[in-house]
Amino acid sequence: MTATVRAFSRSLTVLLFAAASAIAQPGVSSAPLPTNAPLATHVRSAADTATTQFDVDGVRVILRRNTASDVIAANLYLLGGVQQLTPQTQGIEAFLLAASERGTKHYPKDALRIATNKTGSVITIEPEDDWTVFGLHAARTTLDSSWAIFADRVMYPTLHGADVELVRAQLVGAASQQRLHPDAELRIVGDSLLYAGQPYALSAEGTEQSLGSISRSTLLNYLSTQFVKSRMLIVVVGNVERSRLEALVHATLGKLPAGNYKWTPPPPVRSDRRALVVESQTLPTNYLIGYYAGPPASSADYNALRIATAVLSGRFFTEIRSKRNLSYAVDAPFVERALGTGGVYVTTVDPEQTLRLMRGELDELQTELVDPAGLRRLVLQFITDYFMKNETNADQANFLARAALYQGDYRAADRFVDDLRRVRPEDVRRAAREYMRNFRFVYIGDPSKLPRDYLDRF
Repeated sequence: MTATVRAFSRSLTVLLFAAASAIAQPGVSSAPLPTNAPLATHVRSAADTATTQFDVDGVRVILRRNTASDVIAANLYLLGGVQQLTPQTQGIEAFLLAASERGTKHYPKDALRIATNKTGSVITIEPEDDWTVFGLHAARTTLDSSWAIFADRVMYPTLHGADVELVRAQLVGAASQQRLHPDAELRIVGDSLLYAGQPYALSAEGTEQSLGSISRSTLLNYLSTQFVKSRMLIVVVGNVERSRLEALVHATLGKLPAGNYKWTPPPPVRSDRRALVVESQTLPTNYLIGYYAGPPASSADYNALRIATAVLSGRFFTEIRSKRNLSYAVDAPFVERALGTGGVYVTTVDPEQTLRLMRGELDELQTELVDPAGLRRLVLQFITDYFMKNETNADQANFLARAALYQGDYRAADRFVDDLRRVRPEDVRRAAREYMRNFRFVYIGDPSKLPRDYLDRF
């Protein structure tokens, strides 16, 4: 993943450190909540009468009617993500959609750009591990014409040779730059190490090698075989009537071949082995990340681990950054996918002392119960942060899509708050014991400063 996409996939785990560090030690009194935090205590899950799900000619559609704004977010999710790829076709979906901006059957070359600008719409591409999002942001008054352009790019891209080569050069250039920063390299190698032999080891954005070798004929074949209705989920949030949306889909994407795709999560990852990759570089600081395999998103442990990583992040911040100033960046990340992933991350000039502190905090999380009052405050902060990060229509569309895909029901989004509140100190400890083990580490920096034997304790 790129840093931007990865940050987005973890957006629900970004917490205010004041709340997380309030349960850094059992029995320590909690820090005061911000003035707006008590609002979350009044949030209750209720029936979502504004959201409906229906089928249009074999295309699954979720619509959340929001009349408060005339800006409409329409996301097309091409399901499967990296499960549709091979090492040779990494990045092909993003490549194809990017090339569609150069012209389509009904909007050749500059006509496409001019028509898009006239509607005031914005079309985005977000390749992710479980799907590719082809997103449309449009005004209610120009939705019909914006949708026509949007759908034409999916159904009828011309993919002329010169346009394909131009887009290829841009994507290869971006891929070559991506791994120049140690942070990006660290996370890419970390994913590949944890998911060796699994789909998540592949890159949805593509590599220099894969993007450089994908031919025009391969793109055309992928378009005809993979852009099918059974792979499509449309989620629309905004002020649009169901009848209008049905008509738009029926006239365009509803005419695509059905295909026989069925979503399934990737196979589980073996969690009985450790691994280490060391890259020697002369840097001002040393970079370290360690990933472990978590539960599937359908598991009750998913939210328990999500909260456990938030607790651990707060403790790391307190002990490693605030008290000892050993790092400017320390975290216990939670990567939200169909198969959850957690880990530890730090940049530090003193890896040995930092790892010792990390292991100590992890031991405490796995053996002792967190303070119940502090946990409740942390969950409230989490909920507040969630609502703040789901204010836009596009954010709500993504949340509905995750619920529909990971939980099998878009209405699971309504239960998110209650599910978080049900996490108890015993659940946090159990999740830490069950999943926070057998880390796969990647280290970039001075190898002489890394206590390799100590990593066996993780």
